[in-house]
Amino acid sequence: MNEQEPIRTLFDFTRSEEIRRWQPVNDMVMGGRSESLVEGTEDGAMVFAGRVSFENGGGFASIRSQAGHFETEGAAGLLLTLRGDGKRYKISVRCDRAFDGVSYQTPLPTSAGVRQTFRIPWSALRPSYHGQQLTDLPPLDPARIRRFGILIADHQEGPFRLEIYRIETCQEEA
Repeated sequence: MNEQEPIRTLFDFTRSEEIRRWQPVNDMVMGGRSESLVEGTEDGAMVFAGRVSFENGGGFASIRSQAGHFETEGAAGLLLTLRGDGKRYKISVRCDRAFDGVSYQTPLPTSAGVRQTFRIPWSALRPSYHGQQLTDLPPLDPARIRRFGILIADHQEGPFRLEIYRIETCQEEA
């Protein structure tokens, strides 16, 4: 986790229109009972909050951005500024506009109540499908990113709250 100057701001959640570009996708798509919401805060964050439930085989909650083309070329990775609750989240990116499919993910282990900046090199994002890591796919091509997401899973039942302030690209370390 090194703080760096961003190259580009992809999402700045001080702007309410940025928050409207995100929506919940929970385990209810497969019969589960987890719940989540997306809303803004007065200090300029997007809140991803809710409750993970193991009922009916569930166990995850997530949010996704609308699909689009993102200015990620020339960057070495991502900078995420957030405040967590001590739970483990994941950042996820997809290279297609489909609802389901392969995503590239890496963990975000938060500290309760602490505003943190995570520097995530593209190489840290590993291919995954429904929570299982895939080993037979090429590394992430950042020029192909079409959607961003954040999720909570990994046997973490109960309430959660994550405040996301910005998602930016970053330059290589000197």
